Formats: sequence, structure tokens, C-alpha cells
Amino acid sequence: MTTEAEAATRLPEYAPTVPLDAAPVGDLPADESIPFDVEAIRADFPILERTTPDGLPLVYLDSANTSQKPRVVVEAVEDHYLNHNANVARAMHLLGGEATEAFEGARATLANFIGAARSEEVVFTKNASEALNLCAHTLGARLRPGDEIVVSVMEHHSNIVPWQMLAERTGAVLRWYDVTEDGRLDLDGAVRDGLLNERTKIVSVVHVSNVLGTVNPVAQIAAAAHAVGAVVVVDASQSVPQMAVDVQALGADLLVFTGHKMVGPTGIGVLWGRYDLLAELPPFLGGGEMIEVVKMSGSTYAPPPHRFEAGTPPIAQAVGLATAASYLSDLGMDQIAAHEQEITAYALQGLATVPGLRVVGPAEPVDRGGAISFTLRTPDGGEVHPHDVSQLLDARGIAVRGGHHCARPLHERFGVQSSTRASFYLYTTRAEIDALVEGLNSTVRFFSRDTSAPRSRRAAR
Repeated sequence: MTTEAEAATRLPEYAPTVPLDAAPVGDLPADESIPFDVEAIRADFPILERTTPDGLPLVYLDSANTSQKPRVVVEAVEDHYLNHNANVARAMHLLGGEATEAFEGARATLANFIGAARSEEVVFTKNASEALNLCAHTLGARLRPGDEIVVSVMEHHSNIVPWQMLAERTGAVLRWYDVTEDGRLDLDGAVRDGLLNERTKIVSVVHVSNVLGTVNPVAQIAAAAHAVGAVVVVDASQSVPQMAVDVQALGADLLVFTGHKMVGPTGIGVLWGRYDLLAELPPFLGGGEMIEVVKMSGSTYAPPPHRFEAGTPPIAQAVGLATAASYLSDLGMDQIAAHEQEITAYALQGLATVPGLRVVGPAEPVDRGGAISFTLRTPDGGEVHPHDVSQLLDARGIAVRGGHHCARPLHERFGVQSSTRASFYLYTTRAEIDALVEGLNSTVRFFSRDTSAPRSRRAAR
């Protein structure tokens, strides 16, 4: 006879629909010239063939942190270093010309990838964080005490801290959008509280949350911000890799993203800006290539984008990033987005069968990206720390992230110290989701064995 305690620890049934090595993608439209074949795509990523020391297949579910790189991107960087390496715009020789052509060609490729009006609107930085700091520093020259900067509580620290520092320097006031209990921006509350008003000078929001997966209505926010004369900055680090992004259609004035999340190299990011706005902004850093004329009595500065690219830029990384953008374009961003939506919906369905699991953010695959954060408790209410979840999953070859994901204010908003995050991308299969669900059910069983013993490091409250 089953006791009440045994019934409480019994896990719901969850039947994987495909074996671990099967491709899960459904039928694609007949007019697609390049079918979206996940197994063929995975073959482009040698690291996905790795196994753990115990011989288990690698299940990489941490792409919101950094994506894996296809062979073609790695080879593009290697080819540049081995055959075309030189500095740009400084050498009137063969290699210098080739390097400059490759670097500026990469700029044009990225401009086309995001729908920029001209390649001069693309500025290369070392990452999205530097690009956001560039925005804060240069826009800050316009601020006066009492002006207001608006962000949201769901921002990555990189889109909070630079604005806090700017407010401290200028006497401006930092305000923010709250979020609803289901993880959406509280736009109604913002209107009720007069969040955007005649004092608002800058609005900086994330396009897709790296914790909640929420896709924010940037065009609507931009229209409201522009109505009060504010400049709109968008952190698109999670959206540019996942979906087709047209910077002009979004209505942003400045937009940032990073290479390493979109199958590109580390060490490179992008700032896009309306050219007329970039031309008005002061330099961020001083040094080589950002100058026009230097005299001891003063200097003048180059036009955008070079005004914002002091010193030797990330040349080989730009070549690799352009190759990454071309790789994604060849696959089709609409197909990548469709796969992301399909695999996220499948994951939400599977995670709903894990007892004690609470999704932090939207539980429905609507206006949602491929990152799912969650907390886990045992049937008797014991909290399982995300670091323990991550370690037990890692023992099964499953890579997820545990922590506050550089978004501590958002976790505080939901009353949790940290969470576990699984994030998906174009190479994620349903079989990998099945492995995650099985691993989480095993984790619940592990921490439910001895109800008298401490289950886990408890999250600080």
C-alpha cells in the first residue's frame, strides 16, 4: 500500500518523444530553399560531438551565456591570422590593404544583417557591455541635474550600472519599469505612474530578457519615449542571435549586441546608431584612428564610426563575426526563430512535469525567447540550491547555469536569491530537452531520499 509520504515523492510521468540522437524538427514550408536540419547544423559544431570523462554525450544548454562556434567561423579567424594579418588603415602594403578591406567588409556585412541604413552606423566594440558604457558616457554630456533616465528591473547589470554611474556624475535620476508577476514589463503601471515624462532624456531597455526570456515591445516603448523627446537605447544581446532584427523598424536610436552569443568570436561587440545621432556624440576613448587632426593646442575627431574606435580594433574578431552573421543568414533568421520557439515550447511542456519546479517568467511560449530560468523544491518544500542543481546535471553531461545571471534586481523582484537557467539555440534538440527533464526529476528524487537530512545549501534570504 502506498503511503501519503511515498505519494508525495512520486514523480509525474514524462515520456521522451525521441531518442537522444534523433532530430526533432517538424515539417518546414515547401518553399524553403535550405531546410532547417538540426542534425546537419550540429555537424558544423565540433564541440557538440564531445563526451564527458564518463562517456556521456555533451548536452549544452547555456547558449544565453555564450553560444558555440561553427567550424566556418573558427576557420575564418584562423585564415585571417595565418594569411592576411596586419593592422588596419595604417599600412600602405598588401597585407594592410587586405586587413582593412576585410575589416570594413565585416562592417558592411553586419550593417546589412541588422537592417542599418549605412555601414557607417556600425561601431565595433569589445562587447555589449562596452557598447552600453559608450552610450552612457556619450549621451551623458547632454544631461543636467533632475533629468531622468529610464531602464527596467529586468535589465542585465550591464544596462543598469552604467546608467547608475551616469546619474551619480550628472545629478540625473534613475527610474525603471517594473515587471508583472508573469514576467512582462508593466507598461500600464508605467503610464499610471507617469514614468515617461518631459524630464525623461534616455530610455534604455532590453529587447529579450536573458533571465525571463521575455520579448519586450520595443517599438511601442520607443514610440512613447520619442513622444517625450527621449533617446532610446536597446540591449539586443539576446535577440539578434535568435530572430530577425531590423534596427530601423524597432525605432531605436542606439542598439547594442555581442558576437559571442551569435555563434561569433568573443572579444567583439557592436553598437549601431542613427548616423545623425552618432555624428552629434562626443568620442568615448581617445587615441589612434578616432582623430582627424591632432595638435598640441587641441584635436578634432574623425566622423562615425571611427570616432568611437580608438586604437587597434578587433580585426580578426570582426572577420569572424561577419562570417557568423553570414552563417545565420544562410540558415535563415526566420527559421532559427521558429526553431527557438518550437524547442522552448517543448521545454516548457517538459519542465511542467517536474514536481516543485517554478518557472521564473512567462510559462507560455508567447513573445518569449529561448532562456528559461526556474527554481526547484522537493515535495516537502525543501529548497534545492541552483548550484546543486547545476552540479548534479553536470554529472550527467548537461550544462546549465546557476546564479543570478547578472540580473540580481530582477531576482529580488521575484523574491529569489538565484535560479537555474537552461537556454537553447539553433543546435538544441528535443532529445536534449528530454535529458534535462530526466535530470531534473532525478535531482528531485536525490534530494527527497532522506527527509530528515539537509537537502541543499539554502539560498540566502
